[in-house]
Amino acid sequence: MFMPRALKVKRPTDNTSQVLKKKCKVSQEGEKEGSDGTGQPPNHSLKTSTTAPYESVETDMNAETQVKPDDQDTHRPTLEQGTSCPVRAPEDQQSSESESSTEESEEEEPVKSFRKSQRWPEPGEPVCVMCARFGEYICDSTDNDVCSLECKASHLAKMGMGTGEDAFNRDDTEEKRTSQCGQPAVDRAGNTVEDVYKDYSYKEDAFISGLTEEQVQRVKQDLGIVTEGREVGRPIIEFEQCNLPSTLSANLKKAGYEAPTPVQMQMVPVGLAGRDVIASADTGSGKTVAFLLPVVVCALKRLVEGGLGGPAALILTPTRELAIQIERQTKELVMGLPNMRTGLLVGGMPLPPQLHRLKSTIKIIIATPGRLLEILKQKAVQLDGVRVVVVDEADTMLKMGFQQQILNVLENIPEEHQTLLTSATIPKGTEQLAARLTQDPVRIAIGDRNQPCADIRQIVLWVEEPSKKKKLFEILNDGKLYQPPVVVFVACKLGADLLCEAVKKIMGLNTVAIHSDKTQWERNRILKGLLEGDFEVVVSTGVLGRGLDLVNVKLVVNFDMPTNMDEYVHQVGRAGRLGHRGTAITFVNNDNKRLFLEVVNRVKPTGSQLPPQLLNSTHLHEQQRRDKQKAKQRGEDDIMVTKNNLLSIIRKHNRSSKR
Repeated sequence: MFMPRALKVKRPTDNTSQVLKKKCKVSQEGEKEGSDGTGQPPNHSLKTSTTAPYESVETDMNAETQVKPDDQDTHRPTLEQGTSCPVRAPEDQQSSESESSTEESEEEEPVKSFRKSQRWPEPGEPVCVMCARFGEYICDSTDNDVCSLECKASHLAKMGMGTGEDAFNRDDTEEKRTSQCGQPAVDRAGNTVEDVYKDYSYKEDAFISGLTEEQVQRVKQDLGIVTEGREVGRPIIEFEQCNLPSTLSANLKKAGYEAPTPVQMQMVPVGLAGRDVIASADTGSGKTVAFLLPVVVCALKRLVEGGLGGPAALILTPTRELAIQIERQTKELVMGLPNMRTGLLVGGMPLPPQLHRLKSTIKIIIATPGRLLEILKQKAVQLDGVRVVVVDEADTMLKMGFQQQILNVLENIPEEHQTLLTSATIPKGTEQLAARLTQDPVRIAIGDRNQPCADIRQIVLWVEEPSKKKKLFEILNDGKLYQPPVVVFVACKLGADLLCEAVKKIMGLNTVAIHSDKTQWERNRILKGLLEGDFEVVVSTGVLGRGLDLVNVKLVVNFDMPTNMDEYVHQVGRAGRLGHRGTAITFVNNDNKRLFLEVVNRVKPTGSQLPPQLLNSTHLHEQQRRDKQKAKQRGEDDIMVTKNNLLSIIRKHNRSSKR
């Protein structure tokens, strides 16, 4: 019915009588179960009969957690393979519960039928996708967390996978979706994985092959696609030209991806062909799907070749929030594909559920480097079957903070693997390191490199430090500029908390602060509230600055100028996602004088007006003078030595040496 969450499955000695093993906290002796008077099943996580020799584990929110040996997950129920859990009608529930106190020890309580029987989650615990209660079970059809059969029915009906009644009677463990019993896994149409995917390989569509080279170059020029490398594949015009498996293609449409963006048009066919890629594109341009499609196809091929082995794909991200978002998008694409499960390995969340998840048929791992290395040290996962590695936000991941961790992870992966590196900004120093991690890569650049998204209106204001709060309040009072929710970026965690309180007190707006000192549960709650419009203002450090699809955010304010222009590009990019227009307002003053020249070079070409205090700054003029000198020096160094200019070059060298 559901995928179990327990870390250890205990089976009875009699293999012919497989029984549902549910671990519950033992109630006080003499206490009996009964109906709560509402006609609904009582909360079984809180009490059970004392005659059953169950292990005493934590399911009560107020009880202390007991740690079990042998990798047992004391928070999760266990559902054995092949066990069916019928749903009882409400009118029959009271009589069945009264009989449970006299049942033999082999009988266990059923999976919770109704959401009201489930408790609310504690921080860090899984959350039901329908009602936000404790996600005690995993729906085998969608790989999402649910709290009861009722929410499973609602979830499947919402996903278009049957009516509520069909979902209630659905027995996922009886379907031939897993090959753990030696049976071939099948999709919804009844075809085996081998039949559907064994012959898949990317072949250029006949329409694309029929285009002349001049037509292809015109398309790439019109879309701002620039490629470098050997034998680069032609871009596609429609997703159908990739000839993806039918289920994957249907999931892509259901997720709202009707037509490919420029980065998807070029990166998807190159990735499907198995080539290494270094791609840079604007924020919000669809880079995630551009690497997810090759990842999913590679995992499917690996599933056919190697059966139910270890993970086939690894996606590394710098932040937990970005990893969570990528896993959600991955689940949308693999829905209905047999044995295609994802594993989320990030810090700030309980480790035991993640360890248990790895014991399932995990094919795609989405992880932050620190937590993945921690799990690798415990030898809880083997990466020797990984065939494709994705490093998202590559410029951050290849800096000194993450660089050694990335190299340590790659030591556990076979040398023969595909590497996909993506980011909105890839500086020259980072690109050189990225080239060493790839083999014969294809470089893809969309639009102007390392430039802010063209859909974002950039406004740079000269604001002295004491006047910043006043100017922010003016913006939040401006009917033309203020479009909630607003994201305000600050430099430090204390500044985020203080500014949040000031906006609440002075403006009376529903405001919240998010930074790395918040628990992961709080950060997830705030991010979900931001996406659903529950907050009017969110004050954030850099945790929301990279990769996140904040589609409803139309206004970003850089209260504190970022420390470098690459971070500036990413932060202002939160205001314009997937073609939507947005506004980014940045406060600058002499505290940011080190970045004056870069601000002018990146913002002025977009047509945005710059403050006169910045343009007339002596710091800017000095930086421009030095930049001209460096350019002149580079030009002299590039002069070709000939018979005619040899003496002149020697004289210049002698003069410079005497100085």
